[in-house]
Amino acid sequence: MSAQRVVITGGASGIGLTLARRFAARGDRVALCDADAAAVAAAQEALPDTIARHVDVTDAAGMEAFLSEVETSWGGVDVVCANAGTGGPAGRIEDLDYDAWRACLDVNLNGAFLTCRWAARVMRAQGAGLILITSSTSGLHGVPYRSPYVAAKWGLIGLTKTLAMELGPAGVRVNAIAPGAVTGDRMDRVVAMEAAASGLTEDAVRQIYVKGTSLRTWVTADDIADMALFLASPAAARISGQVLAVDGHTESMVP
Repeated sequence: MSAQRVVITGGASGIGLTLARRFAARGDRVALCDADAAAVAAAQEALPDTIARHVDVTDAAGMEAFLSEVETSWGGVDVVCANAGTGGPAGRIEDLDYDAWRACLDVNLNGAFLTCRWAARVMRAQGAGLILITSSTSGLHGVPYRSPYVAAKWGLIGLTKTLAMELGPAGVRVNAIAPGAVTGDRMDRVVAMEAAASGLTEDAVRQIYVKGTSLRTWVTADDIADMALFLASPAAARISGQVLAVDGHTESMVP
């Protein structure tokens, strides 16, 4: 398979950075953006051939500049990973702050819109391409105390299904990956936040995540990257409009 041109949002840490490393390792060209300037600098140092830019996905002008740079440099794109996300606030809905609610949806859902809008235009003109949207198993189940995040991740699945229908006739595939509980700093913060909101201990929250899956396990960022690389391969040429959970089979997310 020839080298592909890959754009990743939220690409300087967590799942996004693992995606960047894995695509780059197989010889693909990678461009990433992230809201964390220090993480972008570190990613650029680790992956010197990568286009790495400090851009917040909610900044329409910043995203236009970043994506225009990529389009000018490469002349097109083969894979776009709309991966940027944030956990948002936790708590009973009557206790949530409206600005915090909006900020969560802005990053997770509106950032994906800005990314996918550009990808759709470029890929439709090419007659080929793959859009991968990072949703979550929270986009498949209700999760107490996490209504902003859940609403955003369900919205991303609706976006995936709709874009697959819109772009399929042009030869463009659109799929969502739904990670379960992914080991790392981000989930450590989520566990702490959910423990505070629910009154449970952090260990109890961790056990809920483990016991809620058939395989009794968390997953790794490399597990997610394995799925992304498969979907970006010729073996997945007829897979579109799908939500592929990488989660050890979630049975329940209710404490």
